[in-house]
Amino acid sequence: MPYKVQTVLGEVGPETLGPTLTHEHLAMNFSHFYRKPPKLLADKFDLHMKLETMGFVRQYPYSSKYNLSLNDEYANYAVLQDVQLYKHCGGGCIVENTTEGLERDVKFYEMVSKETDVKIVSGTGFYIADMQNNDSLHSTKEDLYDHMLKELTVGCEDYPTVKAGFIGEIASVWPLRDFERKTIMAAGEVQAQVGCGVSFHPHRVPEAPFEIIRLYLEAGGKVEKAVMSHLDRTFQAPEKLLEFSELGTYCQFDLFGTEVSYYQLNIDIDMPSDSQRLKMIQILLNDGNQEHILMSHDIHTKHRLTPYGGHGYSHILTNVIPRMKSKGMSQEVIDDITIHNPARWLRIRY
Repeated sequence: MPYKVQTVLGEVGPETLGPTLTHEHLAMNFSHFYRKPPKLLADKFDLHMKLETMGFVRQYPYSSKYNLSLNDEYANYAVLQDVQLYKHCGGGCIVENTTEGLERDVKFYEMVSKETDVKIVSGTGFYIADMQNNDSLHSTKEDLYDHMLKELTVGCEDYPTVKAGFIGEIASVWPLRDFERKTIMAAGEVQAQVGCGVSFHPHRVPEAPFEIIRLYLEAGGKVEKAVMSHLDRTFQAPEKLLEFSELGTYCQFDLFGTEVSYYQLNIDIDMPSDSQRLKMIQILLNDGNQEHILMSHDIHTKHRLTPYGGHGYSHILTNVIPRMKSKGMSQEVIDDITIHNPARWLRIRY
C-alpha cells in the first residue's frame, strides 16, 4: 500500500511536499506565558506594537500581551501574508504544531492552505497540564488515546471535515505532571496503531527528552517516527546532544531566527544564534545523523512575522540555507534535512 501525508486539504504523496517546516504555528494563543517587563521599560509594552518600541518587544517578547496572540484578525492577516511569501520563496509545506490548550484553529489552517497553495499538516494532542481545562486534566489515558485516534482517522473535534496528520506537539514541564505522562504514553499507543509521526515539546532541562522518549517507547511508539523539538535550547553540551541522538529520534532545531541575549522563559539558558545552531547540526552530521535532523522556526508570536518586522516563515529558505552552503554543507545534505527527512517522518502507510 502507498504512503500518504494527511494535509488539511486531504491526502497527498510524500514526494509532493517540497521544502517543509516541521514545527510552526499559524494560529494560537500563548498568553499563559506572559512575563512582566522590567520596571524601567514598562511603558514600552502598550496595547499594540509600533516601530519605536519593536526593539524592546524583540528583547522581551513575552512582556507584550498583544504579541502573544496569533489568533486575532491582525495576526490572521499577517500570517496569510507571510505564508504567501514563504510560497514565493520556494516553500512547500508547513507542519502546524498547535494542540489542545493553545486554541488551535483548524478552519483557519484550511483557509491559508487554499489561499497560498502551501500544504499544511495539522497536529492533534495536548499541550502542558497547566493549560488544560478540568475535563482534559481528569481524562484517563484511554480518553486521551481516543481523542487523538479520532482526530487522525475520522476528523478534528473542532472542525470534523479535516483530519490531523500527526500527533503533536505533545508538551510537558519538568518534572513531568501525571497528565503529561498519560498523554505521552497515549501518543505512543496511537502511533503504534496508526503509524503516524509524533512531535514532542520537552521542558528546558536536558533530562526531559530522555524521559519523554522512555515513556513513549514503553507504550509501543516507534522511535523512528518521533521528533524531539527545541533541542537548540535544551542541550547546551555537544556530548549530551550526541548521547540523545543515539536513541534514533529526529533531532529538531526549530528556533531559527530567535536570537536574543536574554531568554525570558529560562534566564539560565544562553539562547544560541543561528550560526551556533548550524554548528550543532554539523556535529550531528559528522556523527552520521544526516537522516535524523529537522529544521524550523517555531513562530508563535506576532513579532516574528514579516508584517511586524520579523524574519518570517521564509527565513530558513532565504537566510539560513545560504549560510549552510557557505559552511560546506552540500545540496544533498540540505535537501535531506529540509525535504526528505520531513516527508519520511510525516508519511503514513494507507
